[in-house]
Amino acid sequence: MKLEYIDGVTLKKMIIKAAEVLKQNKGQVDALNVFPVPDGDTGTNMALTMESAVKELYKLKTSNLNEVAEKVANGSLMGARGNSGVILSQIFRGFAKGVENKNTINSFEFAEALRIGSDFAYKAVLKPVEGTILTVVRECAKRAVQLARSEKNIIKIIEGIINHGEKTVQKTSDMLPVLKEAGVVDAGAQGFIFILKGFFESLITDYTSKEEEEKSFKTETSYIPVEDKNLKFLYCTEILLKGKDLNVDEIKKDLSEMGNSILVVGSDNLIKIHIHSNHPGNVIEKCLKMGELVQIKIDNMKEQHRSFLDMKKQNKNKNIGIVAVSSGEGFEEILANLGVDTIIEGGQTMNPSTEELVQAIQKTNAESIIVLPNNSNIILAAKQAKEISEKQVVVIPTKNIPQSITALLAFNLNDSIDVNKQNMIRAIENVKTGEITFAVRDSKYNGFRINKGDYIGLVDGEIHAVGKDMEKIVFSLFDEMVTETSEIITIFYGKDVNETEAKILFDKLQAKYPECEIELHFGGQPLYYYVFSVE
Repeated sequence: MKLEYIDGVTLKKMIIKAAEVLKQNKGQVDALNVFPVPDGDTGTNMALTMESAVKELYKLKTSNLNEVAEKVANGSLMGARGNSGVILSQIFRGFAKGVENKNTINSFEFAEALRIGSDFAYKAVLKPVEGTILTVVRECAKRAVQLARSEKNIIKIIEGIINHGEKTVQKTSDMLPVLKEAGVVDAGAQGFIFILKGFFESLITDYTSKEEEEKSFKTETSYIPVEDKNLKFLYCTEILLKGKDLNVDEIKKDLSEMGNSILVVGSDNLIKIHIHSNHPGNVIEKCLKMGELVQIKIDNMKEQHRSFLDMKKQNKNKNIGIVAVSSGEGFEEILANLGVDTIIEGGQTMNPSTEELVQAIQKTNAESIIVLPNNSNIILAAKQAKEISEKQVVVIPTKNIPQSITALLAFNLNDSIDVNKQNMIRAIENVKTGEITFAVRDSKYNGFRINKGDYIGLVDGEIHAVGKDMEKIVFSLFDEMVTETSEIITIFYGKDVNETEAKILFDKLQAKYPECEIELHFGGQPLYYYVFSVE
């Protein structure tokens, strides 16, 4: 087959097929997470970002190339989740810039647009790291430009850059020692290859209809706040399901007729479910047949909307509002008590999209907004939301809830937003954070041999201890975090830890560190048994 020009119809098919291929392989990409913890979500984030782009395409009434590219750029921008999703959205933004004011593009123009996309992606990252998706996109673009100098057939060029890209992906483990030790390649880089493969497949095979494609994407829609009058399903139902050999795709299929805005993510033994339904009891009954219900949350979205309107009326003159991302009933209550105006539910395994962040910023009734991402994988999306919002927005780069709590304690409503920014950033530099979770697969990292099911202890995001004895790991973390100058230790226990167990640990830590003030709080966070902070 030969294809010398890409028009809007062709590009539309390429994007839709790429989203489908990535969606089919997102589990494989998720599994490439360096840390074998239950929140490896690069593939899921990229797939949801692509899904957002596809949804925008279905709204387009014309097939003009420039408009198709612009819709893809805007859709992926607003739907971007996690760092990988933000980078992907910037690639499409640059690509759209490269095809601006064009009705068709030839092989060289396609290659140039891809190169511009690579440039945009690099500029979006403060400190670009080689051995990631950035490297693979750059190398693919470079190879495309080389091939296009003599090759007019775009199909052959895409085939050529896939081959070159796959070789570059394999080299990422040599570029980043952490990947080599874990025995994996970069997840984002592999995700991008699946997108290119989708491009290629769309050009060489017969394609399913728009209606079939649109239906296939309705089972994994991210939550977007809706107006009261537009509510089709009344109850937002969230369930944390624990079991054996759980199948994400089967669960999504089983729930697909029960509501909309379905999101199902997780591993084979722990699944997070989000669905809008008029009969949450039926959803719960269905889930009970598949495993144990660890956490259940049901919200009446009509009442939420009314409460928001009432709160908005009562809070007309606030100068600075605060938006925070959080996961866990206890954490949400703590943040609200410390002055957070709007809480976006998300974090590990469920990064909010740029659009959700923008909407939270816009609905917070204040002239200026401070955003606390509370996860390193949400910071880029928060910064992207800042650029989109018409309000004055400051992003405090909090990587976890303990940092945000310390930042909030440093906040003063009487100070300017710039002064608060300085004080809050300075405050989080003094917080040490520990976390206890579990391994979802066998792996090696930083000298540790990790077996599936092992407890993992992290200090400031780095694996510090691994083993079968949780208490031993906890005390190992504190040996690392507590120094002579430490004054306050805070323990936040998760959804899977009962209060009695947490109090026993509290008593033992008090006995070991009598010179420190120790506090115990219910965080309610999923997947992480404990989160600790030391100041």
